[in-house]
Amino acid sequence: PVELLRRYQVPVAVASDFNPGTSPFCSLHLAMNMACVQFGLTPEEAWAGVTRHAARALGRQATHGQIRAGYRADFVVWDAEQPVEIVYEPGRNPLYQRVYRGQIS
Repeated sequence: PVELLRRYQVPVAVASDFNPGTSPFCSLHLAMNMACVQFGLTPEEAWAGVTRHAARALGRQATHGQIRAGYRADFVVWDAEQPVEIVYEPGRNPLYQRVYRGQIS
């Protein structure tokens, strides 16, 4: 199915969708890991899935999902050398800093 989504350039959102019925985990790292390991997304596709594609799925692509002028400044800074580390090391917490509405929190 992933190849078909790629062929037709369907943006794939990635999220934990935390709920007790069908998704009993709330780890974004684990969701990204599963998207790659179980469903065949590349790490780059997983990152797009938790940022700009997730914002689009929520109808917030004009203000969220990217670090750009005019967009809301909600993001985290990870303690990692390469973005792929976040995807393939879901058991550690690499959070270095959080920025919410432009303020370090």
